Amino acid sequence: MSAKTNSLVTNKLTRRIILPGVLALGASGAVLMTHKHEVHAAAVTASALDDNSVSSLLALDRDMETLAARVTPAVVNVAVTSKGGDDDDVQTHIQGDLDPNDLPPQFRQFFGFGGPGSRRMPQQEPLRHGVGSGVIISPDGYIVTNHHVVDGATQIKVTLHDRRVLTGKVIGSDKLTDIAVVKVDAHDLPAITWGDSSKLQPGQNVLAFGSPFGVLQFSVTRGIVSAVNRPAPFSSDARTPGGLIQTDAAVNPGNSGGPLVNAHGELVGINQMIATNSGSFAGASFAIPANTAKAISDQIIRTGSVHHAYLGIGMNDVTPENAQFFNLKDARGAIISQVTAGSPAASAGLKNGDVIYTLNGRPIANGGDLQLQVAQMTPGTKVALGILRNGSEQTVNVTLGEYKKNAEMASDDSNNGQPSGNNGKIGIALGELTPDLRQQLNIPSDVKGAAIEQVRPGSPAEDAGLQPGDVVLEVNRKPVASADQAANSLRATPDGKKVLLLVWSNGGASYRVVTPSRG
Repeated sequence: MSAKTNSLVTNKLTRRIILPGVLALGASGAVLMTHKHEVHAAAVTASALDDNSVSSLLALDRDMETLAARVTPAVVNVAVTSKGGDDDDVQTHIQGDLDPNDLPPQFRQFFGFGGPGSRRMPQQEPLRHGVGSGVIISPDGYIVTNHHVVDGATQIKVTLHDRRVLTGKVIGSDKLTDIAVVKVDAHDLPAITWGDSSKLQPGQNVLAFGSPFGVLQFSVTRGIVSAVNRPAPFSSDARTPGGLIQTDAAVNPGNSGGPLVNAHGELVGINQMIATNSGSFAGASFAIPANTAKAISDQIIRTGSVHHAYLGIGMNDVTPENAQFFNLKDARGAIISQVTAGSPAASAGLKNGDVIYTLNGRPIANGGDLQLQVAQMTPGTKVALGILRNGSEQTVNVTLGEYKKNAEMASDDSNNGQPSGNNGKIGIALGELTPDLRQQLNIPSDVKGAAIEQVRPGSPAEDAGLQPGDVVLEVNRKPVASADQAANSLRATPDGKKVLLLVWSNGGASYRVVTPSRG
């Protein structure tokens, strides 16, 4: 995404106060005119408050100063020369890897672009110059940053807090989690302490460090945790781990890869992206949780590469709307909506409709939580999943496999479709899965069910996110093999009662709750 900076304009306001029979205009002091009588308002200077009056604020200031002074030495500026990187959906929204061409003219001189009319020397091969941030995690020079900051790097220059500029080398990088590790040849560097990001709660104070706009090095902003366990907001890949930390700490282009710390000065997140319509900070920034960043960086430092564990399921969150269909008392856990053939999940006997509620005894809040935990593990890890199958508790032992490009990792489809409202018919026309239709829509031969041919505009089905080309696999937990069977199951549902559909769409299956309309 282009990083454009809005000009800061200070507007001088002239206050006009209209009173009956009185017109007052003024800048410093006011002159009130009433007929021929003049009244001069006395200027009042407010005295400064003493320390006792603002003791709480001063204590907070001192704490923030101590915290910033402790963390800042571990923050670095990462300047990258590259031949360009991936241009996918995530790249266009991540605010880092700053391009000087996107800066205001007054900032471009810092990158050697000069003023208006200056020219760049022609190059044999076009290069891209970017600036991001990073944080030192060990005294011997290991630095964590974002994958998108160093992607395609041919040269990396790392500026330390003491102004030394060192050459950096990418040890390893992981596009899926957007974490990379850079190494500089140095010793006895100030390193940050890892924190436990799973303990973060909305409302807690956090500080964000980095180099906004590339030139404002070692800046610090303060905010609170706005939310936790956010899904990756701009990724089109369902396998991208979520669990992101949302904060209102100001993050701008150039901050990518910088640390997010808690009140103890512990590293709880790696700043990654912002949600914005303008390209500048708009109140919502996102950080990769430290637990994910540590697991990935440890792998990179140990082996130079990353191997992601994979379970082989698609899933939905348990919600108050769908809980009743699975005999659940609480809206907690992850519902399996798809099991990939030949996957670890399939080998362990997991089935559609199973509800995973614990992983190694740890409660699972939702699909994103499970996805995040699996993403932090390595292939070959043995896990115990606590599941509910038709209301009955069971423990299933699974040996996690390795994520490949063509494999299905635990993917969270919980955002596909929402419950709708009201009225007898759900508003779809069903047809058979003919060979021609399978070829046209690229529907695998093992997908059995009824094809949705039409969706009535404004219907409950449309509200639930159903589209032509989707395939209904189950109706109220019962498989359907044809359009007639699906239609009969829908007609058998009492008027006004909610319907649970298992729907194959865009290469994956997910559960949708639809409330038929009456009439």
